[in-house]
Amino acid sequence: MTTATVSPNADITTKAATALDARQAIAGRPLAAVTGAEIQAPLIAGGHVRYANLDYGASAPALSVVSAYLNEILPYYASVHRGAGYASQISTSVYENARSIVRDFVGGRPDDSVIFTRNTTDSLNLLAGCLPVADGRHAGDVLYLDIEHHANLLPWQGVPHRSIVAADTIAGTIEAVRAELEQGGVSLLAITGASNVTGEILPVRALATLAHQHGARIVVDAAQLAPHRRIDISADDVDYVAFSGHKLYAPFGAGVLVGRPDWLDAGVPHLAGGGAVKEARLDGVSWATGPARHEGGSPNVLGAATLARATQVIAGLDQDRWHAHESAIRSFLVEGLQDIDGVTVHQIFKDTNADTDTIGVVNFSVEGYDAGLVAAYLSAEHGVGLRDGRFCAHPLLKRLGLPSGSLRASFGLGSRLEDAERLLAGIATLRRDGLGWDYVVDAGRWVPANDTRTYPHWAPNTPGTAGAAPCIDD
Repeated sequence: MTTATVSPNADITTKAATALDARQAIAGRPLAAVTGAEIQAPLIAGGHVRYANLDYGASAPALSVVSAYLNEILPYYASVHRGAGYASQISTSVYENARSIVRDFVGGRPDDSVIFTRNTTDSLNLLAGCLPVADGRHAGDVLYLDIEHHANLLPWQGVPHRSIVAADTIAGTIEAVRAELEQGGVSLLAITGASNVTGEILPVRALATLAHQHGARIVVDAAQLAPHRRIDISADDVDYVAFSGHKLYAPFGAGVLVGRPDWLDAGVPHLAGGGAVKEARLDGVSWATGPARHEGGSPNVLGAATLARATQVIAGLDQDRWHAHESAIRSFLVEGLQDIDGVTVHQIFKDTNADTDTIGVVNFSVEGYDAGLVAAYLSAEHGVGLRDGRFCAHPLLKRLGLPSGSLRASFGLGSRLEDAERLLAGIATLRRDGLGWDYVVDAGRWVPANDTRTYPHWAPNTPGTAGAAPCIDD
């Protein structure tokens, strides 16, 4: 007689499979089509696999509809403003209309300035040059947290500033900000909308209220927040917001600063040059006001236009489906990583609600392996792309006990659950079997030894060696 034996883990396995099926129904397919979604990545041992792009937080792929829009307007590309020609008139119309589109996207006030820049970093540097000055002195300090990306950290170090060490809870951090504001003398509170390292969201509205109660304005670095959450600066009473097109599913380097015009119209022009002036003389100049004041030189017309088009697509998303898609991938990935021995998932705050207070970013480390080596392994042996290093947030990485860096998986509209599955399978294999290939450090980066993979004919056949080495010095 044969006796059937039921595994004590059967119920757990069944529940896991049910949970996977539910997530597969939500995030088994991309929420929106992106350009390059099916590119094939060569594997170091031979063959190809669909590239699993888990590096959206660095630069997101362009939405397919944005790429199509680019191809539609490209033939009409010409220099904007002051051009009487047909193409110039069309390009000028497209460029200036992009301001209205972006203002609507962030819930801007009717008089808010919309200034196109190179990226979020450029936008925040621009604002740093517009802080109010009275009798030759800045009217107050800029206050920021220690968890900021360098874009929202370094521009303020050239002006009077203070920094706060964020508490290990959101609630405690709000109280720390309140206590510092109560000391007085702060003109601007500069915060991130969502951490580029861990994906945790800060309570923008509550912080805006605090700033205004103490006579300060607030600027939000929304480079990571804008691609994942609705932004409404009027409803949240935010004074300035900055974000980048390359993280918002648009090609080209374009960024934007939106906010109250008084500081911007009185500030030092960001780029001295043509277009930023009312009248230039041999020994002086009368500067323009409005966006033109800070947009000297020929602007990135196509970058601004595609950024605006991307905001229209994102604004039209069903918010519930959008958040459910991202949450399904994130929770699957976090749970899977936590189930692998030797893997640690990192976060800043103890009171973060993983379902509502995070975007599509997961930070982790693998015991016994340098983060750069893990990233090189995942790319070469599994066709998975993610980010390693210190993510231009050195103080935060030190604070998390990761001075040499960690790993970041980030995802969005074009992602699917299978991308996360591939990452988990790669990490599980690494912990079980180790590396399947030899790796060496070349130009500061881990790369496969004796790499014979071929690349597109137009691309330099030097994988891993092009570009700067990661920042590792203290």
